[in-house]
Amino acid sequence: MRLILKFIPENDSHYDSVNKHTIQGFIYSLLNDTGYSNYHDSGGFKYFSYSNIFPVSDFKKGEIKNLIISSPKPGFIRTLVSSLESKEHFYLGKLRMKRVNSKPFNPTLTSRFITSTPIVLHDDNRKNHYYSLKNTNDFSFFLERLKDNSLKKYNAYYNLNYHFDGNLFDRFEYDREVAVRVKKADNMFLIIGTLWKNLEKFNMDDKRFYRFLMDCGLGEKNSLGFGMINSVG
Repeated sequence: MRLILKFIPENDSHYDSVNKHTIQGFIYSLLNDTGYSNYHDSGGFKYFSYSNIFPVSDFKKGEIKNLIISSPKPGFIRTLVSSLESKEHFYLGKLRMKRVNSKPFNPTLTSRFITSTPIVLHDDNRKNHYYSLKNTNDFSFFLERLKDNSLKKYNAYYNLNYHFDGNLFDRFEYDREVAVRVKKADNMFLIIGTLWKNLEKFNMDDKRFYRFLMDCGLGEKNSLGFGMINSVG
């Protein structure tokens, strides 16, 4: 399930004045005084992701911007919608925004996906080192790690021991690798991820599993806005 938030900046500002931690903090603030108040401090997977703010251009006073938030938890999305409906204005960092509308929706599931935000995977968690196709040229690692991560999240969410043979997707069309600078407090972090023009599953036997991935996101750091995918016809 997803929600789309449409809003209008009340002042001009550079696009990068709002980063992923800014958006994540905004989402958590919407959960205050709700049944999800302690969600930020809960352990394990957070089961949500979000898009970049779009159109990707500087904030201009009076020009509409959009943000999509996605989660397999319908109650989580409905809570965000309810919290947003009570606000005429809100802040993203220091920027004051006017809410235009915020609506929940369920995107159509197809057998083909495209990345909305980069897929991030660690190749060494202890060193906080990210997988880079450019540096390793090891596509098999990407396939195995992506499938393993997807199954772990799905099994944890539904309390299952689900598994299947073969790859997560049958056709991959690579777009590019990106390095995203993420600022938290006064510290700057560099996160490596990959974008894909096409991720396709020829015979989608378990549609619930792939809808979960579409709602939750692929790879790691989903709750920081990475790994969001869109279904395409």
